Amino acid sequence: MNSIDDTGVVAGPASGQTRRTHRLRRLAGTGLVATLAAIVATTLAAALAQAVGVDFEVPDGGEAIPLPGFAVVTGFFSVVGIVIAGALLRWSARPAQRFVWTAVSLTVISLVPPLLSGADTATITALIGLHLVPAAIMIPTLARSLVQVTSRIP
Repeated sequence: MNSIDDTGVVAGPASGQTRRTHRLRRLAGTGLVATLAAIVATTLAAALAQAVGVDFEVPDGGEAIPLPGFAVVTGFFSVVGIVIAGALLRWSARPAQRFVWTAVSLTVISLVPPLLSGADTATITALIGLHLVPAAIMIPTLARSLVQVTSRIP
């Protein structure tokens, strides 16, 4: 008869640290896919708006906002949203609820510059819509992901 003693300690990362890293990676992966979707949707919506006659000319700069500019800004602020979601995942007891509150508040604040830009009504309306398109993609996706990664049983 053979006897094996498996009571030894195995060196490695703490299980809490591994779970936390896995949850953050899962959130980041979901967020990056949502970011790509938001970039595509926003850029297509901007192209559609241009096709129907919106010039995206803002009086302060005197030039029209270029189509790639929508993609870059959407990508940047979507990644900022992922970082906020990650921070809340790490340091908040209720990350999904706090993320939704924070993201909706920031979205509302982002609607103020188009209103103050002095652009024509079509441009202002389109810019407001183009702020809401990525928000409608990113906020629910990241909130749902936060709920999923925090509700999983270890």
